[in-house]
Amino acid sequence: MKKNTTRFLCSLSVFGLTAVILLFPEKSLYFALNGLNLWFRNMIPTLFPFMVLSGIMIRMNLTGSFIRLLKPFLFPVFRVNDECLYAILVGFLCGFPMGANVSAQLCLRNKITRREAEFLLAFCNNIGPVYFISFVIPMIRASGLLPLLAGMYGLPLLYGIMLRHTVFRDLTPYRKPAGAAAPSASFLQSLDESVMASLHGITKLGGYMIFFNLLNILPALFIRNRLAGGVISGLLEITGGIKLLKDSAPYVSLSLLPFGGMSCMAQTYSMIRDAELSLKKYMLHKLALTAVSAAYYFLLASGSF
Repeated sequence: MKKNTTRFLCSLSVFGLTAVILLFPEKSLYFALNGLNLWFRNMIPTLFPFMVLSGIMIRMNLTGSFIRLLKPFLFPVFRVNDECLYAILVGFLCGFPMGANVSAQLCLRNKITRREAEFLLAFCNNIGPVYFISFVIPMIRASGLLPLLAGMYGLPLLYGIMLRHTVFRDLTPYRKPAGAAAPSASFLQSLDESVMASLHGITKLGGYMIFFNLLNILPALFIRNRLAGGVISGLLEITGGIKLLKDSAPYVSLSLLPFGGMSCMAQTYSMIRDAELSLKKYMLHKLALTAVSAAYYFLLASGSF
């Protein structure tokens, strides 16, 4: 009975969205093109090279060499192996969805355990600093770069440290994962495999961006209040919500960023599905980070610090 009800609701939703697209073709085209432009102009040039380079390093077993300079600083804090430290670094520097992508790849190639991958997903799959500094901050016109960076990246970092010493305190820094790790590949083989895998991944991400940007037609048509419409758009696709809110509610936009919207959730699922990592657990951690971030920005807006 429950399954039939779910199927009926899904069918009704698809029918309703199809009707909206047919009734408002110009608006539908606008939102779909917006998603396509964001993917083509922003995601491909900023994310695709990192996906290829990271894939090469993982396939050639170079992650340990890459992290060597920062290991003296990161290992005492997290006490995890080199591959996990690599995923943390890439997740914070390259941004979403590289944290999920790298964690899943390392897990699939038996370089980390599924438990370690769940730990990484909990805090290192965040909005990238390039996107945050070049798009979000100019759009919301918020002042004080350092407090904003502290909220965007300091809170997830502290959250990860807290998790490592509580929920994930069972992780052993030097324990090798069960099963044989994939052998090191040649550069040309690694390049070829990385390009193909990255093309597949970036294409799927583009499809999600177009679809969830199209869904922004619903709040645009039926919700007149700018703040409510912006929040709902942000929960669907974060970029569309920020563009709608602009500088009218900067701390609301900042509070929505850790969650990332349903588009980011769907994109993350596409990255972690083959590794059989839990999307439910990932969402719970994202909701916890969103709540902490909202409290931080509330105190920041009130001038408490």
